[in-house]
Amino acid sequence: MKTLPTLIATSVVRGSQQGESHGGIYLVDFENQVAEIMVDWDDSGIDFTGRGWDRGLRGIEFNGGEIFVAASDELFVYDQGFNVKRSYKNTFLRHAHEINKFENLLFVTSTGYDSLLVFDLNRDEFTRGIHLRKGAKGWKSQLFDPLSKDGPEMTNNLHLNNVRCSKKGLFVSGLRTDALIHMDSDLNAKEYCSLPAGTHNARPFKQGVLFNDTKSDCVRAVGRDGDETNFKIPTYDETELTHTNLDDSRIARQGFARGLCLVDQHLIAVGSSPSTISLFNLEEKKKVSSVNLSMDIRNAIHGLEVWPYERLLDS
Repeated sequence: MKTLPTLIATSVVRGSQQGESHGGIYLVDFENQVAEIMVDWDDSGIDFTGRGWDRGLRGIEFNGGEIFVAASDELFVYDQGFNVKRSYKNTFLRHAHEINKFENLLFVTSTGYDSLLVFDLNRDEFTRGIHLRKGAKGWKSQLFDPLSKDGPEMTNNLHLNNVRCSKKGLFVSGLRTDALIHMDSDLNAKEYCSLPAGTHNARPFKQGVLFNDTKSDCVRAVGRDGDETNFKIPTYDETELTHTNLDDSRIARQGFARGLCLVDQHLIAVGSSPSTISLFNLEEKKKVSSVNLSMDIRNAIHGLEVWPYERLLDS
């Protein structure tokens, strides 16, 4: 029987106050049903304006034995003991969400600027910016220099929150793109497929698309032929939830699906609120396992990846 994976996850706590935790980084061993918090994000310099925004840690990637994690306006690099080795900032990095590595490049969503920033892992610096917009004749992308003062204005029209790069090109989506956008090697942008409003973590998958249909509280795999597999996101009895006495502008509702990764071509991991990670088997069309990290309704999973290194968690 195949061993279940260990995952690394980040979380965001909406509505948390100064002096409280704003989320963190977890390792979750599904085989042994053990979860351990590795980083408790309680930075005193966090901006407390707006819903969600600067609170918590976001996208996750790996390079050369190191762990790259995005915060709102800073890219952190951790060692495997989760000690911060260094970090990077940029004028055009604001409200970062997901990040994705391809070859020697790390692509970072700069949600506040409707842009992607490209970080060269060999040169250790941001080298390019890609601003995306939708015009009367379709999608347009424009390069800019992230090290100069000339770049896009902070607008957040599209709420870009997701990026995937492969030999097939660059794929981007957001809450208000209503589509998964494909860019070729010349950065010509066009719609790959339509998406419901408010989706997260969309990616090409088996000639179709895989994504969190967040507004519908489910994860969906849809083929080009229209064939679909979907799973409802786990929810809990309201009496089990904590911190429910806050007004709706300060909390994430339960069942909010965000965070998605492939374990293999059949098994996927999905994050949700309150911080829960679920494993689903697409071939057998069933839930395999689920781990809850917190019953605080404000606490939501954000980034989610398979842990690639050896590590034994405390049992």
